[in-house]
Amino acid sequence: MQQPKPAVTVRFYGALNDFLPPERRGQDLTHVPQGSPSVKDLIESLGPPHPEVDVVLVDGEAVDFAHRVAPGSRVAAYPPFHSLDVEPLVRVGPPLPEVPRFVLDVGLGRLVGFLRMLGFDSLWRNDYADDELARVSHDEDRILLSRDIGVLKRGEVARGYFPRSTDPAHQLVEVVRRFGLTSRMRPFSRCLACNGPLTSSEPHEVQDRIPERVAERHSRFQQCQDCRRVFWAGTHQQRMQALVDKLRELENAG
Repeated sequence: MQQPKPAVTVRFYGALNDFLPPERRGQDLTHVPQGSPSVKDLIESLGPPHPEVDVVLVDGEAVDFAHRVAPGSRVAAYPPFHSLDVEPLVRVGPPLPEVPRFVLDVGLGRLVGFLRMLGFDSLWRNDYADDELARVSHDEDRILLSRDIGVLKRGEVARGYFPRSTDPAHQLVEVVRRFGLTSRMRPFSRCLACNGPLTSSEPHEVQDRIPERVAERHSRFQQCQDCRRVFWAGTHQQRMQALVDKLRELENAG
C-alpha cells in the first residue's frame, strides 16, 4: 500500500486571511506540496500575494522567501504589524524607502489623485499592461498598488499592496496606514494631473492662465513645473485639506 505524502501545515495571520475563502480563514491549513517548494511559491499557491507578507516562520524559525519547505513542516505567515516589534526576525520584504513612490494599475485612477495630493510621486496610466506595471515597479523601485492579485504575484514586484476597499477615499486610508505615510506627507506639492512638482508663483506669472475672477480673489498660486497647470486655494483644496487633517487625526488616534 502506498504511503500518503507528508503534508505541510500552513497558518495565515491577520490581513492575509483576506485572500482566503471565508471557510478557510483563521485556521490551520493542510497542504500536500509537490516536492519542496519555496516559501514564496507555497504561500502564493494558497492565495496571498508575496508583497502582503512581512514575516514567515517555518517550524518556529524566521526564513526568507527562498527557503525550501520540507514535507511535514509547519509554516506561519504574518502581514506587517505596526504595533509589534519584529525587528529581530527575518523580514521577507525589502525595507520601505524614506520617500515611498508608487505605481498604480488602471483601476485606481481616483486613488492616484489622492496620493499626489498628499505629495507622493505616483504614476498611473489607463493603458498599463500587467508586465509593464511589474517592470516599472521593479526598475523604478516603486510600490505597486493593484486590485489584481495576479500582478502582485509577479516575481519582479518587491513591494505592493492590494487595496481591500473599492472606495478611493477608503483606499487612501488603507495605503497611508499600511506604509506609515502620515509623517511623509507633503500636501499640495505635486500636480494632480501629471504628477510633476509644484512651485510657488506670483500672480503676474500666471495671469494669462487663470480666470479673471480668480485673479481678483487670490494672490497665492502654484504651478506645475512640467505641464504648467496652475493651482490656487479654492473650495476643492479646502475639501482636500479636511481629508489631510482627518488622516493625521487617525494616526494620533492610533
